[in-house]
Amino acid sequence: MSAASVIVAIDWGTTRMRAWLLDAEGAARAEHRSDEGLTTAQTVGFEPILERCLAALRAPDDVPVIICGMAGARQGWIEAPYVDVPSSIAAILRGAVRVPHAGRDIRIVPGLACRSLDAPDVMRGEETQLAGAKLETAGRHVVCMPGTHSKWVIVDSGAVETFRTWPTGELFALLSGHSILRHSIGEQPDAVSTENPVFATACEIALADGGDFASRLFSIRAGSLLHGLTPEDAAARLSGLMIGSEVASARRQFLHADRSVTLVASGTLATLYRRVFEIAELAVRDIDADTAVRIGLFEAARQNEMIDGVPA
Repeated sequence: MSAASVIVAIDWGTTRMRAWLLDAEGAARAEHRSDEGLTTAQTVGFEPILERCLAALRAPDDVPVIICGMAGARQGWIEAPYVDVPSSIAAILRGAVRVPHAGRDIRIVPGLACRSLDAPDVMRGEETQLAGAKLETAGRHVVCMPGTHSKWVIVDSGAVETFRTWPTGELFALLSGHSILRHSIGEQPDAVSTENPVFATACEIALADGGDFASRLFSIRAGSLLHGLTPEDAAARLSGLMIGSEVASARRQFLHADRSVTLVASGTLATLYRRVFEIAELAVRDIDADTAVRIGLFEAARQNEMIDGVPA
C-alpha cells in the first residue's frame, strides 16, 4: 500500500455516497461522490459500487475501508448494531463491525439508539460527524445537525447523553410538494434565501409560538389567494416556520440556560439555520459537516487500529 494513502473513508447514505482517500494525517488525497446510496446498492449490490468507487479514487489494492451511514442499517450491507446512549464517542467508534468475506478490511461504524419508551430515537452517520466535530472533552455542548431528519444532540465531557430528531426537511418536502401548499409554492421550494424578509418574519413568529406551527401553515395558501403571496415568498414562509419551530422546540427541551449551539452543517442548510439562530439570539459555533464526517471516519479508523497511531 502506498505510504501516502492509508484509508478510504465513506459516508454512505440513503441516496448518496461520499468517499475520500486519506493520507496518514487524515488529509484527502482524492474524493469521489455519487448518487449510489443505499437505495441503489440494494439493487446493484454494495460491493460492486464500492469497487467502482475505489477505482475512481485510484485507491491501492490493500487499502482498508471505513464506512458510516446507512450501509450499516438493517437493510444495508451488514447491520452494525446501535450503541445505546449515554456512551462516549470513542466507544461508539470502536464498535465498528467488519464486513465478512470481503477482499479487504472493510468496517462499518454503528449508529446510536435512545431507548426511552416515550421518545425512542435512532441515528446513523451523524455519530461520526460528532466525532469529527472535536468537541472538548470537558463541558456540555448542544449540537444541531440539520438535514432531512435534523438531529439535536447533547454531548457532555466527550459522551453523547441523549438526542432527538426533528424531520424538518422531510416535512418541508412533503408539504411543499404533496399538500395544498404546492399550489402556492409551485416549483420554488429550494429557492429560499435568508435575505428574504418573509423568511425572517416567519422565523420570528415560529420562535414566539414556541414550536407550534401547524395553525400557521394554511396561512401560506390563504396569503397567496388573498394577498398575492408569491411562490418565492410562500417557500420562504414555509421554510421559516419549519426551521423556526424546530429551533423553538429544541430550545425549550435542550438549551435551558445555554445560549450557544454547535451547528454541524454545510451549504444552504448552514446558512438558513445560522440565520434562525441569529434571530433567536443564540451564539453559534460553525462546523462544516463534510469536514466533520471525514475527520470522524479517520478517527474511527484509528480507534479500530486500521491505521497506525494510538487512538485519541
